[in-house]
Amino acid sequence: MSREPGYCLHRPTGQAYVRLNGRMFYLGPYDSDESRAKYAALKAEWLVNRKAAKFTSDGAGPTMAGIGLAFLDYAESYYPPGTELENLKTALKPVSELYAKLPAESFGPLQYRAVREWWLGRKDSRFRDSDRKLSRYYVNSQMRRLTRIIKWAVGQGIIPPAVHQAILCVEPLKRGRTTAPEAEPVKPVDASTVDATCQHLPLVVADMVKLQLLLGCRPGELCSLRPRDVHRVKDVWEIRLADHKTAWRGKERIIFAGPKAQRILSKYLLRGADEHCFSPAEATEQRLSVRNEARTTPPSYGNSRGSNRKRKPKRTPGTCYTTGAYARAIRYAAKRANVEPWAPNQLRHSRATEVRAKYGIEAASSVLGHSGLEVTQVYAEQDRNRAVRVAAEIG
Repeated sequence: MSREPGYCLHRPTGQAYVRLNGRMFYLGPYDSDESRAKYAALKAEWLVNRKAAKFTSDGAGPTMAGIGLAFLDYAESYYPPGTELENLKTALKPVSELYAKLPAESFGPLQYRAVREWWLGRKDSRFRDSDRKLSRYYVNSQMRRLTRIIKWAVGQGIIPPAVHQAILCVEPLKRGRTTAPEAEPVKPVDASTVDATCQHLPLVVADMVKLQLLLGCRPGELCSLRPRDVHRVKDVWEIRLADHKTAWRGKERIIFAGPKAQRILSKYLLRGADEHCFSPAEATEQRLSVRNEARTTPPSYGNSRGSNRKRKPKRTPGTCYTTGAYARAIRYAAKRANVEPWAPNQLRHSRATEVRAKYGIEAASSVLGHSGLEVTQVYAEQDRNRAVRVAAEIG
């Protein structure tokens, strides 16, 4: 951690000075009100910009790498762990690759479009065996995140407003006027696909899948679940989340767990109130235990469990699943089950469609925690069978 700049005396001239980022600033007569005021102002500005000021390019001001690192340092504390924070990190990848050492004030529409072309040349990682490119929606979303990062830097006084104003002149990709494919709508995942995938998942992740399907919650809400969030005072439990997608808007998020969900969740509440219910470390232990039980070599022969593993692996299992790790586990298991790859959010669509078909869109909106019915329309698919039946009777 860097030390704060001190108020110093320059003995040959009797002036006060402060040294910031290797540069000396004279403030006026030592111990005067004027010098103290200048010192306070410079120190305040330095405290705001010190993270970005460390990453400069030969005195030309903050570089794009510096802007990115400064923003991520801010984002770590501002955004809750989850998909958006990971997406912001991903949005900076092409900037780091193409313009890491470029002075930020020189970043303009030409560089902005080059970053977009970088995205347009990438394949969708969900379809590794095909040449499918990233969708127009995804590319536009990542470019909006980059614009947000530039805007943040302007707001911090790190770069001039002209940088942000210039890149706003670049229009987003338009439907039918780009080579980027359109994003396929997120559809519910059928029960047979879920069952086949769960057979190849660790028990912890399989329970997460089954629980999310019953609750209709977001993947991030499931991953962040702790025993303290579960209120077991009634027949139907209430899961009250303090940190969720719309918490910053002052919204309350309550998820209701019925008997089926309770049976799955109960065994994960037997831990500290502040510990996460679903742990990758626990899933890894279960996986190794299964392999150990299936071992055919006698224990007295060969390596004992864990003896041939690295003492300091590059990555160790954490105590909380991220949405990315949860999704990767499902994709890997789906591949092993030889079924179409699917994402955790499709479980939310499945639940919404089922509830809407049985109880109506208002009930689906309540289960999903939406403020308006128009949002629920995105998740709950229309009951096609009902429409077909009506057409057959009156059409």
